[in-house]
Amino acid sequence: MMITKVSMFTDKEHTLDIPVTIKQLNDWDNGMVIQEAMPHLTPDQREFLMTGVTKEEWAKYMPSEE
Repeated sequence: MMITKVSMFTDKEHTLDIPVTIKQLNDWDNGMVIQEAMPHLTPDQREFLMTGVTKEEWAKYMPSEE
C-alpha cells in the first residue's frame, strides 16, 4: 500500500510502498503496538509509519556512534 507521511526531521513529504493491510493499520491505530500489528515489517518501515522518517534521513540525522 502506498503510504504518504511527513518527516518529523525535515517536514518533507515522502511516499513509500509498505506491505500492510487496512486491518493492520486499524489495529495499530486502535492501540495495538506496531510490532504486534505488523510483525513482518522492517524497523525502517515501522519507523516510517510512526514518524515519516525514511531510512536515508535516519542515517543522515541520527548516524550510528561507530
